Amino acid sequence: MISSAVILGGLGLAATFFPQEILNNAGIDPAGYASLFVQVTGALYIGFAIMNWMAKATIIGGIYSKPVAMGNFTHFFIAALALIKALQTHHDMMLIWIITVVYVVFALLFAWVAFTKPRRSN
Repeated sequence: MISSAVILGGLGLAATFFPQEILNNAGIDPAGYASLFVQVTGALYIGFAIMNWMAKATIIGGIYSKPVAMGNFTHFFIAALALIKALQTHHDMMLIWIITVVYVVFALLFAWVAFTKPRRSN
């Protein structure tokens, strides 16, 4: 939960405060609604980061905190699929590879958390 919160928080802060730079780096004109869309996406990431940070001390898995686990799993799984699809046409972009690997790892971890019973710690 902590690593997910930190990564999503970092992405959210970057998207919120540097939308023009992100769009310019991606080769997209920041004029119009594109910058607004990046900022709103940043707000979504910050919201997920805060939720994950606040849930870091709770038992997650099985029936416990199921909405938190399923929300994270859904986000990371769908985004991982989109990133894998993007790699088919942009397979030479190292940044997309790195982000894809991170998203696939989190998708697998949250799948494990969402669909298995939590284990009791010693």
